[in-house]
Amino acid sequence: MPSPDELLARIETLEARVRAAEDVQAIHRLKARYAQLVDARYRRGGGIVERDALERAARAIAETFTPDGVWDGGKALGLCTGRDEIFRRMCEPTLSFSWHFFLKPAIEVDGDVARGTWDILSPCTTGEGRAMWMAGVEHDRYARHEGAWLHTHMLLDVVMMAPHDRGWSKTARP
Repeated sequence: MPSPDELLARIETLEARVRAAEDVQAIHRLKARYAQLVDARYRRGGGIVERDALERAARAIAETFTPDGVWDGGKALGLCTGRDEIFRRMCEPTLSFSWHFFLKPAIEVDGDVARGTWDILSPCTTGEGRAMWMAGVEHDRYARHEGAWLHTHMLLDVVMMAPHDRGWSKTARP
């Protein structure tokens, strides 16, 4: 029979493990919400939604970041610091359609901060109407802010952007 001190230690260990699992799930929900909001800027058939809907989505995207959070889309998409800059950037879509799939999450929680990487696959349409495949990795940092997990830093690392009709490699056929 375990002593009261041993039982207390076991309970504390289990509580820490449950909290870490809940934190990872909260970060999963945050990333899913972010993807839904980024894609909500586009109509299902293509094209940017009406201005008021675009601004609502952009504001909600910005609120998935801490007040001083950083959204880094790389050379092609730019760098924004703070919710106001992120809001303004999200009000200026560079595409006419996108659908984000975040895959293979690797999340490490350390108290009230965390790091994560997500593979991203996104069929998208350029502003000129060209269907493309985009694949890459998002490198994220998170913090618990006022009781909720938010992005503190997001960096998009594009691995490839390929025209849908030509694919990303030439296939040799016998």
